[in-house]
Amino acid sequence: MKTTVVPGADPSARQLCFAWGPAEVLVCETLFDRAGTGHGAPSSSQVFVVRRDQDIYIQTLRKLFNESHGIFMGLQRSEEELAGKSRKAQLVQVSKNYRSVIRACMEDMHEAAVATRDPALQGQYSTQVSILSAMELIWNLCEILFVEAATAGPLLLRLLDWVRLHVCDVDSMVREVLSSESPSKHKLFWNVVDVFVLQGRMDEARHLLSKEASANPTSMNMYKILDDLMKKMPVPSVGNTQTLTELELKWQHWHEECQRYLQDGTFASNPHMESICKILLGDEDAILEKKELMTTWYHFLVTRLLYSHPTVKPMELRFYAQSSMDLFLGGESSPEPLDLILMAAFEFEIHQVIKECSIVLSNWWFVAHLTDLLDHCKLLQSHNLYFGSNMREFLLLEYASGLFSHHSLWQLGVDYFDHCPEYGRVYLELHIERIPLSTEQKALKVLRICEQRQMHEQVRSICKIMAMKALRNNRLGSALSWSIRAKDAAFATLISDRFLKDYCERGCFSDLDLIDNLGPSMLLSDRLTFLGKYREFHRLYGEKRFPEAARLLLTLMTAHIAPCSFWMTLLTDALPLLEQKEVIFSAEQTYELMRCLEDLTAGNPDKQKFQDDDVETTKVEMLRLALARNLARVIVKEGTVEGS
Repeated sequence: MKTTVVPGADPSARQLCFAWGPAEVLVCETLFDRAGTGHGAPSSSQVFVVRRDQDIYIQTLRKLFNESHGIFMGLQRSEEELAGKSRKAQLVQVSKNYRSVIRACMEDMHEAAVATRDPALQGQYSTQVSILSAMELIWNLCEILFVEAATAGPLLLRLLDWVRLHVCDVDSMVREVLSSESPSKHKLFWNVVDVFVLQGRMDEARHLLSKEASANPTSMNMYKILDDLMKKMPVPSVGNTQTLTELELKWQHWHEECQRYLQDGTFASNPHMESICKILLGDEDAILEKKELMTTWYHFLVTRLLYSHPTVKPMELRFYAQSSMDLFLGGESSPEPLDLILMAAFEFEIHQVIKECSIVLSNWWFVAHLTDLLDHCKLLQSHNLYFGSNMREFLLLEYASGLFSHHSLWQLGVDYFDHCPEYGRVYLELHIERIPLSTEQKALKVLRICEQRQMHEQVRSICKIMAMKALRNNRLGSALSWSIRAKDAAFATLISDRFLKDYCERGCFSDLDLIDNLGPSMLLSDRLTFLGKYREFHRLYGEKRFPEAARLLLTLMTAHIAPCSFWMTLLTDALPLLEQKEVIFSAEQTYELMRCLEDLTAGNPDKQKFQDDDVETTKVEMLRLALARNLARVIVKEGTVEGS
């Protein structure tokens, strides 16, 4: 578990006692004695805000998170596609893809460090370059030992490539030597030759030695012998069909030949060539003399294996690794965290590698993706954690939780949670509720994620939040749309009332497109049904379909879905229909309207106030007159029809 030490706090004095909770931000008050009184009385109190996974907020690391997400998803989809050697080759390629992303990110970070003039920012970038470099170093070794599971022979070749790529870059030194007027006279000439030999780069070492032979004819004989020894050195090759036994026999004969030349004093007159011959013989003291050129114990380990045990088996590595570290450090310094991680890898302690990386590295990205890859290699199946999850899922959950603290990377976190079968769904539900819904676009994005995963409770919660926001901003159409998506009948009723109130005040509806296209959604609540049907009445009236409009208006009155406060508005809407030249309402319909009017005037709780309101009184009288006239017209019309 990652531990954050708050500035000024003394953990030994138990001033801090906390662990990370489900949120990514921790606010901690720390009390400590600045005056040094020793009485334990706090002289100041400060509040510190501590964030975990701070790397997520570094812009230049966005490539690492985004591109590795695609690799991760591809690996999950291809899990059952291949088997046997094809599957193994696929997993190795996935591992290389991850490493290429790390390296690309490291190069970007290096360029940013060179470009910036801010010392603080430069220091931050340089630190990240070091961390990314260590990540690639560890990952590459894990790829060789665990993913590819290189066997004796090819194992040494892979380790040599590993050393050449990560440990000692001599290109700048080589350029400096070769660009000089007389390379063999350059002060770094023998250093470059030695590094090439230490890394098993024989062709390059021979090329440089040829320049020494040309410049010093007296050493030509020695050069030819050494060149021949270096040329004949048997090394394993990937496509070679020779067995390990054959390779060991050839190597033994070659080793004995080197030994004879050294004992004969062939190179005695040239200490540099003699030193190289001793290295070829695997002389540990001779190799350790080049300690400064190797810089690390694991470079020393690979060089030592190359010249003393080229057919080393994977399970023998632990013994050589431990002794190499002891010899190289020589008690002068203690192993660094990186040394312990690499040692755990050489000892094939996979879980220890993951544990140490979790403690040392600055984010969860590395351990989450490496563990997932190793899990696909079927190397972690036996390791379950005490709380029910396995290591892969635990680390993916931690990584995805960190992504959710970022304003845009949270979308990547969703996919990681999807591939955590035990607790991924629960974590997603908890984290999705904490996403700030700053815009409707973001809310719709979150909503789609929840709907795709049938997270009904979260869908309702998001819709309610957005409906409330829209209502507070008086955006009734948006509020109604969100409440319908939430299937919240009570809220839909509230907003429908606001629409009707708005109509009464302004004389027209806002958001007509939404109301016209409610469809089956209007059945969510009676008030919403009324709103939709009332808008339909206006549409029919506008299209001069008066009989249909009249029937619908009467239905709204008699079905009792209209609020009582809106009855007068409905009756007033009937006036233009009553005044049409053509009779619209039948006698029965007219009687229904009369009954509704009487119910309204007789049953109104504010009857006295209703009667004292001149406008309302005028409306009632006009309605009574219009209804009476319409009834008379209907009776005459219907009587005429019957008489004829």
